[in-house]
Amino acid sequence: MDQFTGDFRTLKVYQLAYELAMEVYHITKLFPKEELYSLTSQIRRSSRAVPAIIGEGYRKRLYPQHFRSKMSDADAEASETTVHLDFSRDCQYITAEKHADLLNRYQEVGKMLGGMISNPEKFLPK
Repeated sequence: MDQFTGDFRTLKVYQLAYELAMEVYHITKLFPKEELYSLTSQIRRSSRAVPAIIGEGYRKRLYPQHFRSKMSDADAEASETTVHLDFSRDCQYITAEKHADLLNRYQEVGKMLGGMISNPEKFLPK
């Protein structure tokens, strides 16, 4: 791999976001069938978008404004996922404990993305 492409899979934020998306997928397998085309579909889509956008944005890191924009989009998808998690808890599809755990981990993703948005120069190719 050349110096300009890098591998976004080595980023801790990507790894955590991917892990969370997989966890959301497994949890939603237990959601009621009537939620398949609403909550289940929405939370899976938004949770998967987070690592996907991180990967896409990382390839644009030579362009700081574009990089910032993509990391901001990833953060927005993470926030959307937390709203779906709130509904999941309030509909009693997940426990309050699981909700709190996932929320804490999504907040960590948000903090890491915030650092990337504030300091895009740290991610320039070496």
